[in-house]
Amino acid sequence: MKDRQELIPNANREIIEASGVNDLLAQIRPHWQAKNLIRRVTKLLHVDPSSACQRLFNASIHDLREKILFAGVDIAAEAAKQHELPPISNAETIENYSTLRMIDLAYRMGLLSRPGYRRILRAYDIRKDLEHEDDEYEAGVEDCVYIFRTCVDVILSKDPIELIKLTDIKEIVESAEATTLNENLLEEFEHAPEPRQLEIYKFLVSSSLSVELPDVVRHNCYMALFSLKGISHSQVLITCAREFVKRIGKRGPSLIEARVAYGAGLLPYLKQAQIKDFYDNYFQEMARIGYSWGAHNSHGELLRNLDEIGGLEFCPDECLEKYIEWLVLCYIGSSGGRTSYGNVRNVFYSNVGAPIAIKILSNKTKNISALVAGLETSSKTVAYALNDEHIARRFHSILDEIEQ
Repeated sequence: MKDRQELIPNANREIIEASGVNDLLAQIRPHWQAKNLIRRVTKLLHVDPSSACQRLFNASIHDLREKILFAGVDIAAEAAKQHELPPISNAETIENYSTLRMIDLAYRMGLLSRPGYRRILRAYDIRKDLEHEDDEYEAGVEDCVYIFRTCVDVILSKDPIELIKLTDIKEIVESAEATTLNENLLEEFEHAPEPRQLEIYKFLVSSSLSVELPDVVRHNCYMALFSLKGISHSQVLITCAREFVKRIGKRGPSLIEARVAYGAGLLPYLKQAQIKDFYDNYFQEMARIGYSWGAHNSHGELLRNLDEIGGLEFCPDECLEKYIEWLVLCYIGSSGGRTSYGNVRNVFYSNVGAPIAIKILSNKTKNISALVAGLETSSKTVAYALNDEHIARRFHSILDEIEQ
């Protein structure tokens, strides 16, 4: 019996060495390589693999705790609150977290990916089995190898993540000149946990709408939102949109509010009644100015503002046809003649408004070709204008453009 007990560790040693565990240990960060704990793990590995695994797992949890503190108590506290983990008020609270809660907290803060989180949970279960080895369960070498590989790959080989801070963003957007976020900041924001993203997003939305700030700062905040909306957690957008809806109340958004909501990716989350109210009000201004070429001096700002909120992308179906008719009439113009300079023009149209009108109509976010084509019969104004062959040619060029 004694000979058999002595053979098992020797057999384990050979299997462990063949599994590449020694190479894994070399991947541990220098910060941990220098610690006595890792040296003890190395010594134990060949004589007591089970104890070595437990010690390495404990080291990885200690490292995870340090990384949480490095990321910030504020982020940890917000993540704990949002995901109903034990409340966190200071660093000591985090020190008192249980191992399982520590793993959950690290995942909720974005310090562990979903696959890494699941691997660590599995390693945690194996570690518990190792602690309670008895006649019914005896840890195998494969269990030890799994723990080693997981702890090193997921935690001990990874540097602490320095999360993006609000001050990093403020420093850029509060510049006295037009600026944009660089690639490093965008990458840091993308990998930041939800609470930090939300803090930054709320600041940018609020600053974009603040009439007390200089125009250049508001513009920088708007451009930052435009860059960040595609890499933000969906819950960040939903939470900000909820607050945006409360800010607006029962009315529709103003033009500035609609522009910021579009740039921040919040417009789709607003109430449909609010969106419809905005488009109804905006069309009143379009109708007041008119689509005639004679109003060309007013078309630039009018249509650029419409384009900057997505054009027709979020226009409610009830409003869509009147917008399309106005834009088509602006583009096709009216019958030409001799200009005040003595030149002959086949069609009089707004040189300022027509290019923006066709750009808005050509946006592929909505399939409007049937509505445009239908204007030949549904709109008396369009039908009358199409009696002129030159205007008809411009009308059909719209169909060619939007059907490509």
